[in-house]
Amino acid sequence: MSKNTKIGVAGFGTIGSSMSALLSGNGYSVIAFEQADRIETAKQGFLSIFAVLESRGLVTPAQTAKCQSLVTITSDYADFAQCEIVFECLFEDMDIKRTCYEQLEKHCPNLKALASTTSAMSPEDLKECIPGGKERVMVAHPFNPPHIVPFVELVKSSVTDATAAQMVYDLLEDCGRKVCVMEKCAPGFIANRLQHALLREAMYMVEQGMSSPRDIDKALKYSFMPRYTSVGLFEHQDGFGMDMVKNVQNYMLPHLCDSKGAMKMVTDCVEAGNIGQRTGQGIYPWPQEEIDRFRRDAAEPYWKYFNWRLPKTD
Repeated sequence: MSKNTKIGVAGFGTIGSSMSALLSGNGYSVIAFEQADRIETAKQGFLSIFAVLESRGLVTPAQTAKCQSLVTITSDYADFAQCEIVFECLFEDMDIKRTCYEQLEKHCPNLKALASTTSAMSPEDLKECIPGGKERVMVAHPFNPPHIVPFVELVKSSVTDATAAQMVYDLLEDCGRKVCVMEKCAPGFIANRLQHALLREAMYMVEQGMSSPRDIDKALKYSFMPRYTSVGLFEHQDGFGMDMVKNVQNYMLPHLCDSKGAMKMVTDCVEAGNIGQRTGQGIYPWPQEEIDRFRRDAAEPYWKYFNWRLPKTD
């Protein structure tokens, strides 16, 4: 992937600013779109990313300045004219995305790939938002924050062009991401689908009085989850032996939760107004010191993956 490839980022909020940091941190020039009245606030979020990286000794002030010089923020899609790849990082609203795609179609004659960072919307629906060139549309869903967490799932629609998908794949791999391809789209994509299958069973166990949230969280953190940062789920089963897996599944699977909607534990919290950290109470109470501790701990496992190919400084 040439460093001269013109890259656009539509939306400079939490994900867009993080994607811009990742791209510039690997030597790519970025043109980023944001509404004019939000640009200054968005810039502060972008600058805070580098403040944290500097505090951990991962980048120098000179490298920060170089990365920031590679990012231009605009409120006019006409400035995307030379972009070949665009990451759409806008709010999860189909009308907002449709307006963006129409503007890109109008102003980007060289556009070869359009990748949405959506965590929920299907590329089958997103491709209908662009007047032409539906084969350029796909999902490239990172986990937050993209400049730290290396995982990205690349999800194709039924008409996504293989060359367009390969361009996005190669760009993300060049930025040190571990790109996982989903050839056939399904709700939740790969990671959230697995995460919510686990969450459903954990909540079912609480609802049935089998254990408490605190002890289930403890079981996860100190049993198999650390192992799965080193070996994969399927690798692990081969280690056990599929004959043993067969016996365990035949005995246990009939007893697992098969709920087809949100768990009672979730709906009870929402109805009570206890939605989590934003309200100070969810499944757990959230005083500010616990919120600060959670944020530190949530990021900690990923710092070891920091592998930007930082641009040279003068």
